[in-house]
Parts: sequence; structure tokens; C-alpha cells
Amino acid sequence: MDQIFAPWRIEWVERESDGGDECPFCALPERGADVETNVVARSDHAFVLLNNYPYNPGHVMVIPYRHTGTYGDLSDAELLDHARLKARTFDALEAALGPDAFNAGLNLGGPAGGSIEDHLHTHVVPRWNGDTNFMPVVSDTSVIVEAIDDTYERVHEAFGAQPGAAVADSGAVRLHFD
Repeated sequence: MDQIFAPWRIEWVERESDGGDECPFCALPERGADVETNVVARSDHAFVLLNNYPYNPGHVMVIPYRHTGTYGDLSDAELLDHARLKARTFDALEAALGPDAFNAGLNLGGPAGGSIEDHLHTHVVPRWNGDTNFMPVVSDTSVIVEAIDDTYERVHEAFGAQPGAAVADSGAVRLHFD
């Protein structure tokens, strides 16, 4: 058996329950503790959440507040807000991490790879030239080169520096679109 030493994961293992069967994408933004829940930015209809199991540093999800697994259920206002927040996410990740490229997409439904299939979300994954190596091929292991807390600080700061961003006393970054 392969073993990977990752002591920073103890916080995830020992976390308080997410509320049983409650959707984590509905529960997390309601807690209001953005740093503790890894919410890096918010808009009127969506929020950006740093992925707990990233493919690369800066792997985030843009998630509408409304609970639905069907893209067509979103209103025009929700769709536009989601698209604008995705655009701002690319800008923030570019400023914070300087990737060479991005992967972005939706996993709609379980067979598409969606682990939370009843609340749609768009993955945005920063990519760098040479960011893959032999580890996934020979040992079925991915290597994340930066601690999630460090990535959170960099991405959160980049969102806060964007035009029209407001940073609350709690540290929450709120983006307003024209």
C-alpha cells in the first residue's frame, strides 16, 4: 500500500459535520465564515469555492446559490451572473497564480463525474506547462505543490483587488457587476 504524508488534511478529517444529508454547496455559503469554508468570492447569484481535493493549486468551483442540478433551470440573471463570476475567476487566478492555461467545465450528473450531481458547479483548474509528471501514471498519485490555505490567501487577495470588489470586515469578498 502506498502512503502519502499530508498532515494538513487533519483539519478536513476532524471538521464538524456538514449537516448530514444537506447539500454542502447550499450549507457552506450560509455559514458566513468564508475563510473557514474556502469561499474566496461572492456575487449576487453565485460564489467561488476553493476545491478541497484540487487537481492543481487554485482549482476552484463557481457555484450558483440556487440548488439545481439542471443548467436550464437557472434564470437569465443567474446565468449572466455565473458567467461574469467565471470571467472574474479567470482574472483572479491569473493575477494570483500566473498559470499558462485553464481547464473549465461542468460535470452534469453522476455518470459525467459529478460527485455532487444535484447542485451544478463549474470547475476552473489552472494549468502550467509541465504540471503533470510521472506520479499519476506510475503510482496513481497526484502531487499538489501548495497548501490549500496558502492558495486561498493568494486567490482571495486577487479577487479583493478587482474593480468593484468590496471586502467586508469579515473578510468576505463581494463582487458587483455593472
